[in-house]
Amino acid sequence: MKISIKVKDKTVTATLNDNKTTQDFISLLPLTLTLEDYARTEKISDLPERLSTEDAPSGSDPAIGDIAYYAPWGNLAIFYRDFGYANGLVILGKIDSGVEAFNVPGSVEMTIELAQ
Repeated sequence: MKISIKVKDKTVTATLNDNKTTQDFISLLPLTLTLEDYARTEKISDLPERLSTEDAPSGSDPAIGDIAYYAPWGNLAIFYRDFGYANGLVILGKIDSGVEAFNVPGSVEMTIELAQ
């Protein structure tokens, strides 16, 4: 499944994985969030509700462009730099191209919706 993410004047697409956590995430769309920078590695934002982690791995090692759900905090994360393994991290999908839109100082407002 594809989603489109609008950040300022750019629209990037991402391909989502097929799992229960991602299905819960899709049910929240369309969604507008303000992402804050975290550790100069990722942009994060709280989600309006917690997602299912049924059948999810105990953790993941995200790569640049990964979209993930961090279960302990209940937030969405988009990685613009490489990061190591983290317990409680569930990969939802990957940005197809344009991840540099998130590698900017400060906060970023974005709107996520299903791609047409």
